[in-house]
Amino acid sequence: MTEQQTKRQIVLDTETTGISTAEDHRIIEIGCVEIINRRATGQTFHQYINPQREIDAGAIEVHGITNDFLADKPVFADIAKAFIDFVSGAELIIHNAPFDVGFLDHEFGKLEINHRIADICEVVDTLKMARDKHPGQKNNLDALCKRYQVDNSNRDLHGALLDAEILAEVYLAMTGGQVSLSLAAEHQEAPTADEQPLDNAFTASARPALKIIHADEHELAAHQAMLELIDKKSDGACVWLKDNQTAG
Repeated sequence: MTEQQTKRQIVLDTETTGISTAEDHRIIEIGCVEIINRRATGQTFHQYINPQREIDAGAIEVHGITNDFLADKPVFADIAKAFIDFVSGAELIIHNAPFDVGFLDHEFGKLEINHRIADICEVVDTLKMARDKHPGQKNNLDALCKRYQVDNSNRDLHGALLDAEILAEVYLAMTGGQVSLSLAAEHQEAPTADEQPLDNAFTASARPALKIIHADEHELAAHQAMLELIDKKSDGACVWLKDNQTAG
């Protein structure tokens, strides 16, 4: 296999007690989703963390996580090794990466761990990517979900694992959509000489009227089922299904 075929990516999100590590705010939730060869593998890392400090009221309004809920959860030191083992060597996909990476490095620093995120992972910032692709537009996760038709109807509050799952869909749509489904067209054989169109040999005016045959209800149902199967296999990126929904 080539390096590209075996590339491992981890879509990551965190929730925190506040917005600044300068005020010693801490991570309270980590959510990670693994992607290999542009397909979600089903492998995840998800952990709530006791921050050993109070959560800002403004932060609770965003994610809904309280100190009481976290009271019996492990501290970061207890989950650090498992987290590092999960992400090590992968390319991290993060929306507004400096925020999450800054908090992770802050947590590592408290444990006197000798490396930072940049030492063990490559990092891709999807916020920067989105701003480059869509300058002057809103590029938060909700806006990107709307732009790329990713369902985020369950996102009443921020949550690290849910946001990582949503970001994974957005990232795949933003970086290529259904690229793999175009391979069939690339491998079609070129028409033979006998199949090449004849210049002016059979003009439009000389053609008889074409008979129009409409699909019956069974054929339409089979067509819809195939589109839904393609949509499922492509992580919700079937443009033909979306075109049908728009037309309807």
